[in-house]
Amino acid sequence: MRWNREALGRFIEVAQGKEPADLCLHHCRMVNVHSGEIQEAHVAVHEGRIVGWGDYQGKKEIDAEGFYLCPGFIDAHLHIESTLLNPPQFAAAVLPWGTTTVIADPHEIANVMGLDGIGYFLKSGENLPFDIFVNLPSCVPATHLETSGASLRAADLQTFLSHERVLGLAEMMNFPGVLNGDPEVMDKLVLFQGRSIDGHAPQLNGLRLNAYIGSGIASDHECTTLEEAKEKLAKGMRIMIREGSQSRDLAALIPLVNDHTWPRCMFVSDDRHPDDLLREGHMNAIVNGAMSLGLDPVRAIALATWTPANHFGLKDRGAIAPGFLADFSLSPTLSPWNPQRVFKKGKEVAREGRLVQSMDSWTLPAPPPPFMNVGAISQDIFQVHSEGEKVLVIGVQEGTLLTKKMILAPRVEGGKVLADPSRDMLKVAVINRYSPQKGPALGFVHGLGLKRGAMATTVAHDSHNLLVAGTSDAAMSAVARAVRDAGGGMAIGEEQGPLEILPLPVAGLMSDKTLPQVVASLEKLKALARSWGSPLHNPFMALSFLALPVIPELKLTDKGLVDVNTFSRVPLFQ
Repeated sequence: MRWNREALGRFIEVAQGKEPADLCLHHCRMVNVHSGEIQEAHVAVHEGRIVGWGDYQGKKEIDAEGFYLCPGFIDAHLHIESTLLNPPQFAAAVLPWGTTTVIADPHEIANVMGLDGIGYFLKSGENLPFDIFVNLPSCVPATHLETSGASLRAADLQTFLSHERVLGLAEMMNFPGVLNGDPEVMDKLVLFQGRSIDGHAPQLNGLRLNAYIGSGIASDHECTTLEEAKEKLAKGMRIMIREGSQSRDLAALIPLVNDHTWPRCMFVSDDRHPDDLLREGHMNAIVNGAMSLGLDPVRAIALATWTPANHFGLKDRGAIAPGFLADFSLSPTLSPWNPQRVFKKGKEVAREGRLVQSMDSWTLPAPPPPFMNVGAISQDIFQVHSEGEKVLVIGVQEGTLLTKKMILAPRVEGGKVLADPSRDMLKVAVINRYSPQKGPALGFVHGLGLKRGAMATTVAHDSHNLLVAGTSDAAMSAVARAVRDAGGGMAIGEEQGPLEILPLPVAGLMSDKTLPQVVASLEKLKALARSWGSPLHNPFMALSFLALPVIPELKLTDKGLVDVNTFSRVPLFQ
């Protein structure tokens, strides 16, 4: 929002009390993130901005009845695709929780559709009562160790630099490319000089960390230990404290926040699955979690409002102060924060957990066409011929994206290696969905826990090929075909038996259905997984990260097994 001379003049008149404001909220307990205080105030709003507080009158007046008022929440880093909702449905889902702005990394859809995917994201964010800013994906493909649907170089990203909602470069996951001076990585870092560049450097430290930060990378959301976060903060990084659905780092990192460090810390969700979004909320859940861990409530709110706005140079939001956007929510309690009414640019957009107006009034873009180029799928393509007495196995761990590299004896029958559900040793495959002539890469996984059936998904970070894991080749072929035929999605089932599927027609990543509808379908999948033995909170989230070759230790892409510590392919048999 930019003023013209006439509008600015009117605002100045209203701010001095010479003219009534558009809206005045009386008897608020205002959360002042600038002073760290709670102030009793009458807050005025005019033409979408905060006028200030004081003795104001409004054309419309609301008695807040002592409710607390805080700025609209800002998520400083997330992948909307991980909610399984398209951008408008995501906005409809999080507005009632008090989130009014997000900085999204459309990395997932860009890996499937390239520039067309980024364009769809930016178009989807238009004409919403919600602000979606974008950091352009830095790693498409994420690495040379996988096949994606596109390859974006610095020259490609430059086409979007002038867009008003493009802020900078998103998480630079290819930290080996930075440290080794990869020419394409260098081109991107040079292009985005003077803009925000987000980091992604799990467990990087010492001299290598110095080089990484010195290249211009300003933040990191991959800290999982307090020691790691302290080193990165001391060396100048902003620390994005992540509390998502799979990676939950809040409890470990909250001691980092003190009177000296808090302006350089902020909260992010990164990856939030729809069932958690529906039941727990969005940024409000992270803020409440921080409060429950002992963080001062005003400071907790500041880390979800002012500090992310300050980091990204969004000078018009993040606080209740004169001239700031009138993005705020009202809660009857400070801790926990429970938004009852949510306002965007001075207009009420949600009340008691529901949108004030339906999405019918929103202008929505046409969805992109399905993107699923997969050939014939039979159980024969999942056969593994025995070539040794030991195999590498991916070890899934609850609550983290980190996997273990395990070495186990395989179950062999007739010269072929089979899944062994009695030892929780399932077969896993990645099928290239961009080149149908290529066969799948095969491996084994421990920790999913299925005793029968198979699971499949096209939400398979970061290239989003068709990923399937199961107790038999027959079950794997059945669920993989179901996902392919749906144009992408998630499924669990058997060859001859029950099969549940959640279609994701938007690039195989997102649904156009509402949050409750998506959650209902996802719950059926998760319930079947639990009944078949999986102990994981969300086995589909865990499955979706098995192909991500930038998070240690062992992963499987369409090109084979990857040892992330050495950033190289390794043989299955040892």
